[in-house]
Amino acid sequence: MARRTLCCVTTLLLARHGLTHLTGPVLAGWTPELPLSEAGRAQAKGLAERLAPLRLDAIVSSPLDRCVETAGAVAEGRQTEVALDERFGECGYGDWTGRPIEELAREPLWRVVQAHPSAVVFPGGEALADVQHRAVAAVREWNARLGPRGVYLVCSHGDVIKAIVADALGLHLDQFQRITADPASLTAIRYTPLRPFLLRLNDVGGDVSGLQPPKESPEDSESAEGAENHTESDAAVGGGAGTT
Repeated sequence: MARRTLCCVTTLLLARHGLTHLTGPVLAGWTPELPLSEAGRAQAKGLAERLAPLRLDAIVSSPLDRCVETAGAVAEGRQTEVALDERFGECGYGDWTGRPIEELAREPLWRVVQAHPSAVVFPGGEALADVQHRAVAAVREWNARLGPRGVYLVCSHGDVIKAIVADALGLHLDQFQRITADPASLTAIRYTPLRPFLLRLNDVGGDVSGLQPPKESPEDSESAEGAENHTESDAAVGGGAGTT
């Protein structure tokens, strides 16, 4: 029996916002009216240029300015408008918002954030476990809305992206600090009926054409019966030849 490849996948592109003048030294959180810096605008433009060859069925953003501005750069010249979804918004850091990282690193809670984030509830703010729950629920909803072969971009924040990646990899939230999401980086996850595949992580350069789903063949529209030998959910034993 000839193998057939089914295209029942949804591809999620996660982009972290570009730099602001607070990114790095300060925990910005839900700081209002925080636009991209000049360097951040250049990063957003570079991200838009990289993604230009890809069809995007939706562009979704955290409601915070730095994400909306980054997503807007990607949307420019496309017919797709930016949709806001608060579930992709930054973690509610509560009383930690706006404080220098150097100062926060001396707080007793800092060690818990590093070693046991699933137990963390920020004072006056949100639990990291709740952040993961809302973000993953949003991903599932957008996947269902866009359906098989959908490709969409979500512009969000570092801890939110790390939480989504941890879920896709089947990792406990306590392991999410092993994941990195730099400003304006691109992370790609392909969701199949059986499992998600992490295609790229913290990618800041290079061609993205391999993220486009393969073209549909006549067999793809046929019944999946008898396709148990090879489906889009199967991992490539030995690593495979890649998508290029």
